[in-house]
Amino acid sequence: MAAAGAPPYMTEAILLMAATVVAVPLSKRLGLGSVIGYLAAGIAVGPSALGLFTSGERVLGFAEIGVVLLLFVIGLELDPKKLWRMRRDIFLLGGAQVLVTGFALYLFGLAIGIDPNVSLVGGFGLALSSTAFAVQILQERGQLTTPYGQRAFGILLFQDIAIVPLLAMVAVLAPDDGSGVSHDFLYQAGLTISAIGTVVVAGRYLASPLFSLLAVSRAREIMLAAALLVALGSAALMHLVGLSMALGAFLAGVLLAESSFRHTLEADIEPFRSLLMGLFFVAVGMTFDLGVLVSNLGVVIGGVVLVMSVKGLFLWGLARLTGSSNQDALRIAVTLPQGGEFAFVLFTAAVGNAVLPYEVSNILSSIVMLTMVMTPIACLALDWIAERLKARGVENPAIETFDEATPTVLVVGFGRFGMTVAQILTSEGLEVRALDNRPDRIAYARKLGYKVYYGDATRPDVLAAAGAGKAALIALCIENDKVMMQSIDLIREGFPGVLLFCRATDRAHALELTRKGVDYQIRETFESSLAFGRAALEQLGIPQDRISQIEEDVRRRDKERLDIQMQEGLYAGVDRLHGVTPRSNAPDNA
Repeated sequence: MAAAGAPPYMTEAILLMAATVVAVPLSKRLGLGSVIGYLAAGIAVGPSALGLFTSGERVLGFAEIGVVLLLFVIGLELDPKKLWRMRRDIFLLGGAQVLVTGFALYLFGLAIGIDPNVSLVGGFGLALSSTAFAVQILQERGQLTTPYGQRAFGILLFQDIAIVPLLAMVAVLAPDDGSGVSHDFLYQAGLTISAIGTVVVAGRYLASPLFSLLAVSRAREIMLAAALLVALGSAALMHLVGLSMALGAFLAGVLLAESSFRHTLEADIEPFRSLLMGLFFVAVGMTFDLGVLVSNLGVVIGGVVLVMSVKGLFLWGLARLTGSSNQDALRIAVTLPQGGEFAFVLFTAAVGNAVLPYEVSNILSSIVMLTMVMTPIACLALDWIAERLKARGVENPAIETFDEATPTVLVVGFGRFGMTVAQILTSEGLEVRALDNRPDRIAYARKLGYKVYYGDATRPDVLAAAGAGKAALIALCIENDKVMMQSIDLIREGFPGVLLFCRATDRAHALELTRKGVDYQIRETFESSLAFGRAALEQLGIPQDRISQIEEDVRRRDKERLDIQMQEGLYAGVDRLHGVTPRSNAPDNA
């Protein structure tokens, strides 16, 4: 209960933050990862332990927004072409995993005398893994973009889709009340197709123009509100027709993956996503019923061992059959053996349709939550075994391939200067990503075939989302000297290993950049001025060898003057300039 006069939920918010601030750093210090810390915090403040919260259901309902935003951000990183390339992992590997694991657990339930309907719902519910847990583990380890990480994510995607037919299965298994289902089925199918079509059309044709319009205002909070509107609106629409909210947000993210606002959207949503994901894991911990665990300890522990063993074995075998190395197959097996959040949805629906007894649902939910707790520990165990084998010389490292195999250059500022720089780099086959904060310039560059994204160079989160941490070189081609200086400081602090090349607007700016210690700088008009003067001399009939001497002399004098100005100030080194000198006074071979 909140104190008198305090805003609603103030006390609850403080308790949750205090619990996580203590538990998460401690868990990470012990090498268990942040997920275990969040779960432990939830169990501690939940009704089964300290009882500071009477129920985690209310918090869990709100915290599921974190899963929605997680899938939206992941969708932003997967354009439709990449998603199409993953179709084999999604439908073949993911489909086989759900079917084989669910059917095996169903047969086991029948073998020990459990009702067929209960076995069917329980088996296929436990076959689903946790998208939130698995993706969080992969992201913490920096392995989401590795081959095994992408295959694991493909399996999770299919499981998110599979919840729809599984919920339909529960409706079919419900006791017959005498009403027909054919009309309801057709109606639901029509709603589903309409909802997906609406998300596709809105994401493909309406979202980008909306963000372009809002970007002109330069109001960051409005862009953030629009990003949340797209993610949550797509999720809510899918939820209205009985589909997964996370799947709706993921679809919206995929449709915006090729948008020029992709990196800014990702950076804006990331803090909310991280906070709400943590709250989701806390809420899962709060719903953990220690009383059910104690009363049915043998059944729950046996169920955990069975589920993790069966899922792990089938995941490893299917991954090997579909082309994964032994090492990658093992990693997939220990990342996805847990039950998932959609199992709670399925079990709740089954209880509501009188397919699953309430007591059995509680036991199954306890099994799911305990498998979640055990998954990070299983990952740590695999790492420990791998280290021991490596120390003994028994090592079989997989050769990992990445989409970003070529050196990446991040071009910030895509005007005339930046576009010319990009032409030079792309001609050598280098991957170039570009940021700019002017929607009109982005639209023009995209019409020419360049991938340019909307972003602010003074925001480290936007630079990170655009790939500054993975870039071999960052080319700052910004016209605004003040913005460039702020960006240089951020890059040097956040991405110290990257090469930094800068466009200088004038001589004073070039001196300032040199003092900043950038790896390379050039005045934007210097080379064009030399080329202009060279062409003028050619037209005036000066011999080519003499023109080359003159150009070399001007370059040498310019460098000497810059060195003097670095020591004595902007107006020093005037004696290095050529005055209005008659041609006859020019030194021989100067």
